[in-house]
Amino acid sequence: MASNLANFRKIGTKIVCVGRNYADHAKELGNAVPSKPMIFLKSMNSYVTEGEAIVIPPGCQELHQEVELGVVISQLAKNIKKEDAMKYVGGYVAALDMTARDFQNEAKKAGAPWFLAKSFDTSCPVSSFVEVSKIPDPHKVELYCLINEQEKQRSVTDKMIFDIPTLISYVSQFATLQPGDVLLTGTPAGVCKCASGDKIRFGLKDIVEATFRVQ
Repeated sequence: MASNLANFRKIGTKIVCVGRNYADHAKELGNAVPSKPMIFLKSMNSYVTEGEAIVIPPGCQELHQEVELGVVISQLAKNIKKEDAMKYVGGYVAALDMTARDFQNEAKKAGAPWFLAKSFDTSCPVSSFVEVSKIPDPHKVELYCLINEQEKQRSVTDKMIFDIPTLISYVSQFATLQPGDVLLTGTPAGVCKCASGDKIRFGLKDIVEATFRVQ
């Protein structure tokens, strides 16, 4: 199973994202802390792996990075109870939810969807796959992100508002999760503008790291 899941970008059907799952990030953007998980999608064209560049979408003036713990689903999950949810986790990745913030803000003002802000090509850089056995407790993982070697984000996943079992259970009530689907669990404070030529280095401390250039 682990070897199959290492190809999650090929076997998965969707990238399920959680917005405002760290209170400090909600605060920095002036957003309310949600009372239930705030869910949106990134499409499969978003994936990019090391050796490829993050490409700023045409017209974007405010590209932001959001480092996140990604949970890779191991088996079909529908109507999962919270106490059973971790049985459906097959591994993890470090990921960036790249966001065209100006596109998103414009869409919010118009009451329009966020698709172009969140799902442009190369908007989901990911690390290599980490087998589930390598992370005994995913709620005690330290996330970090540096831009041009300047630290921008660092937090521990115990700061998440909604933990992983809650998220899997909640999402699976509405949308069936498939093997290889990735659940991005939210970002802590520290998002900022990225520019062409920037080097973004991010990861899960002492577990996995990835580096990408912005183009």
